[in-house]
Formats: sequence, structure tokens, C-alpha cells
Amino acid sequence: MKAKPSVQAKSLLLIHREPFSNEDDDIEATPHPSEPLSADDPLAPLPFNPYKGNRGLTRAWHAMKNSLNGFRVAIREESAFRQELTLAAILVPCGIFVPVSPVERAALLASVLLVLMVELLNSSVEAAIDRISLERHELSKRAKDFGSAAVMVALLVCVLTWGLIVGPLLWRWALMLF
Repeated sequence: MKAKPSVQAKSLLLIHREPFSNEDDDIEATPHPSEPLSADDPLAPLPFNPYKGNRGLTRAWHAMKNSLNGFRVAIREESAFRQELTLAAILVPCGIFVPVSPVERAALLASVLLVLMVELLNSSVEAAIDRISLERHELSKRAKDFGSAAVMVALLVCVLTWGLIVGPLLWRWALMLF
């Protein structure tokens, strides 16, 4: 009596089967995964990255250096990020010293940081699209517009958060003054 292969063995057979090829067709068969791709192929494996093997503090050190470099480039090259950073320099101290609960304080500060994070992501999308091609293309425009819309949503969240939390305090202070 012949033993039936297990479910696991069947799935391994499905995973490791050879790619379909028919010698009668004019279509070039796809190379076997073990065969190297051509150097001109955009899907060819990337060259060895010396930073990928780093672990622990070395990896953290390189990550911190890259992050600080990203901040420097954003401050130097992106005027919108500079404007939002100036706004954050005003709002963060106000958010720390305004007399609200710790949860409300966290919401105020998080809304400001959200704007900065989304702006950095938008700038990275724009840089990647410009790196690919500077010619006008509908998909490039759409991606940049999506990033801009994300920044607008983050700004609206910030304005609503500050308006709902600090607005009533400002209203009470204004009534006390007049």
C-alpha cells in the first residue's frame, strides 16, 4: 500500500515546482530563480549594502545619523516644512504651559507633531517622484496631490484640536478681560 503525501508535503511540491516552459512557443521562458538576472535588468538584485548587516547600537547610530540628515535637508530645502516648524516652535511651548489635562496636552502636542510627520512624508514622496522623472505625468501629479491633501488633513486636525481644547479657554479669558 502506497502512503499518501501529507498536506504539508503537497504544499511544498506546489511551492517548489519548476516554472512552466514550452519549447514550441516563441516566448522566452522566465529564468529559474537560481539563475542570475542580467545587470541591465531593473529587477536585478541590489549590490551589497554594508549598513544592512549592522545590529544593535551600530544600526541605531546609523539610523540616527540618517534621521538628522533628513531633518537638515528638510529645513534647508523645504519651505513648507520650515513654516510648519516655525509654527511648531510657537505651539509646542503654548501646549506645554496651557492649563489643560495631561490627555488634552498630549492631544495638542500630537496634532502639531502629526503635521510635521505628514509634511516630511509628503516631501519624500515628491522627492522620489522628481527622482524618477521631471516630466509632467498624470500619475505623478496625482501622487503629489495626494501628499498635499494629506498635509491639509493634518493641518485641519491640528486646527480642530487646538480650537476645541484651547478655544474655550481663550473665550473665557476674553470674557474676563472685557
